[in-house]
Amino acid sequence: MQKSVLEEKLETLLENTEGVGKVQVILMTDEKKDRQSFYNSETIQVTGVLISAEGGGNPVVVQNIQEAVMALFQVDAHRIRIMKMK
Repeated sequence: MQKSVLEEKLETLLENTEGVGKVQVILMTDEKKDRQSFYNSETIQVTGVLISAEGGGNPVVVQNIQEAVMALFQVDAHRIRIMKMK
């Protein structure tokens, strides 16, 4: 399975955050066609995020990851799963 550009960018961002370490990201998305648009463009909406991070066992790191993802994608906290990478 090939990673999306958004997943790669989020991994890079999170790996540069203190305490996070190595990261793997999977984004759940919903593509919607904008029927009102002249160009009939498609927009991708992030509906959920699954993150495996080396620092995923630390509650402070988990909170920092969650806040970053919520700010970037306007995803509710209950749609973000963060686990410790093994």
